[in-house]
Amino acid sequence: MKTITIVGGGWLGRPLAQYLKSIGHQTYTSKTTIEGTTELQSFGLNSFVCDLSQGPESLQTQLLDYPSDIVIGCFPPGFRRGRGDEYVTYWNNVIEASKNAGVKRVVMVSSTTVYPNTAQDMVEEDASLAKAENDDKFSDNAKIMLQAENLLISSGLKFAIVRCSGLIGPNRHPARFVAHLAQVSSKAPANMIHLQDAVGAVSYMATYEKSAVVNATTPNTVSKAEFYQAALDGINSQESLPEVTEQPDKRIIADKLQSLGYRFHHQHTLELV
Repeated sequence: MKTITIVGGGWLGRPLAQYLKSIGHQTYTSKTTIEGTTELQSFGLNSFVCDLSQGPESLQTQLLDYPSDIVIGCFPPGFRRGRGDEYVTYWNNVIEASKNAGVKRVVMVSSTTVYPNTAQDMVEEDASLAKAENDDKFSDNAKIMLQAENLLISSGLKFAIVRCSGLIGPNRHPARFVAHLAQVSSKAPANMIHLQDAVGAVSYMATYEKSAVVNATTPNTVSKAEFYQAALDGINSQESLPEVTEQPDKRIIADKLQSLGYRFHHQHTLELV
């Protein structure tokens, strides 16, 4: 069994820590405040304060005091709060602290935001910092995330990068998002992953021996229009979909993760609603 430190004990990080603990690993999970760590402790988790905006020191101290085999970075980029540029700095701090503390493997929970705005199947090789730098099909957010990924890839550490598609699960039922959608397409795939499989994929890649970049998304899906209508039907909602278009979009492919041995709990997005 391993000792695993999770940086970011939020919606994904906390159940990830609980699962890893349940299968016998020693876990430590961070929050940015004392109040946050107290909440984690109420769930029976070892916790510590770590604020990456203050540099690598708090994480490095934790890793030196409680040596870990694996560090998992499980914190969002903060694009909605207008703080996306800090994401690269935070990851630089995670990598510096991990290297200084002798950590053997670092896992990044990334996002399929990294892919270009092109209506085609997307596999892992379709997104890299080198490809994005001079291609306006990659959004500014994609380039920021790819910068962070590239820091880890070039760090010299063993690593895994898990690119999760749209996360749904407890308190994130897809029906609740419908009111915030300006339009929905009958030609764009619904790229989604349930919390159970997000936890499963990240934990699987954490203990996988080789370095790898993988997509984590439910293998089979339908269009966004069909998916969100099914989500509304699933809770007997009378709400209507917004304008339905025929705008195509990318589909994320999870074949590589499956080829490495991970088996999804949910094979189709319609199982999620």
